[in-house]
Amino acid sequence: MTRESQRDSDNGSGERSEPRPIDWTDPDTFAQALERAETKEKGNFFEDFAEGDLIEHDPGLTLTEWGNQQWMSQTLNHDPAYWRTDAAAARGFEEPPIHPDYLTAATLGITVEDLSEKGGYFLGRTDVRFPGTPVYAGTELHVESEVVNCATSSSRPEYGIVSWRTRGKDAATGDVLCSYERTNMIPRREPVATDGSGSATAAEEDGDEPELPDEFISPEGGYYEDFVEALERAGDENAAVAYRHERGRTQDDVTVASLPLATLNTAKQHHNVDVMADSPSGDIVTYGDVTRSTALGHARSDERTWREVGFDDESFHTFVAVGDTVYAFTRVIEAEATASSDEAGTVTFEHIAFNQDDEPVYSGTRTAEIRTRPN
Repeated sequence: MTRESQRDSDNGSGERSEPRPIDWTDPDTFAQALERAETKEKGNFFEDFAEGDLIEHDPGLTLTEWGNQQWMSQTLNHDPAYWRTDAAAARGFEEPPIHPDYLTAATLGITVEDLSEKGGYFLGRTDVRFPGTPVYAGTELHVESEVVNCATSSSRPEYGIVSWRTRGKDAATGDVLCSYERTNMIPRREPVATDGSGSATAAEEDGDEPELPDEFISPEGGYYEDFVEALERAGDENAAVAYRHERGRTQDDVTVASLPLATLNTAKQHHNVDVMADSPSGDIVTYGDVTRSTALGHARSDERTWREVGFDDESFHTFVAVGDTVYAFTRVIEAEATASSDEAGTVTFEHIAFNQDDEPVYSGTRTAEIRTRPN
């Protein structure tokens, strides 16, 4: 010890002094502390998943009337059966039920912390089904996910590909209320070696570009028979039943940050502006289920929906950020007379959400029961 340091420690009197207290809020001191502190990371890497794993997601979520109405109002889903007791009763519900879009978003939102908070590309979701009875406010939702597949990515060595089968259950009865399979790219702890040949599952691009039909036909109304008649007209010529919806919804702080947080979706992409400043979007981005539900709300406003049956082949094509506007385009694929009620028929649609630059941002196949014309 030097003479100077000894004097500092004992004040030159031989008595040891107390060390100067650290001011942790001093900017220079705090910057040094942050540099040296370990970050307690959230979420799981690709290596943390193994086929057959069953993950119980904690916590659950109580589905509330307020949460349901907040979701529906902000995504323009105005079906009266989910708002008014008389319209609900006419549809066979005991009371206005929880909307399937809110149920789906809440089921996925609860899983984010365990499955995809690390980030990575959302590759798709399919087999979205609602196998139980109608769901009402006050239901406590518990969610579990099973790892159904883990695969490497030859095109992106820093990621792996994981698929999960997720089930949202009624905590009181154990009944499955919503289920689906989704696939994500998930970051690896350590990248793997790759020959750079690209994904083994990438589709081969060959052949001529497909030609659009000569004519686009729009149904004259929103009843089941209107869709049947439009399909029959299209079948007689080179035509498609396809149309766009007038409404659009510009994304704001409520749709981008508030709605996903209300479903316990912890993905930083939706609420951490600091982290997202260096991302391709330059800003926080909309939860995919908000984009999807908004587009579906536009579509449903032009039809007489009776019940939602399910969704398949859902993909999200590019990000939607604050200030972007979500529009919708619909193609009618087929119609069948069978349904759960004599007052409806079943129609299969392809819905495409697009932004103000006419770029597709979401696509999926939807099957719904559509009300028949009243006698």
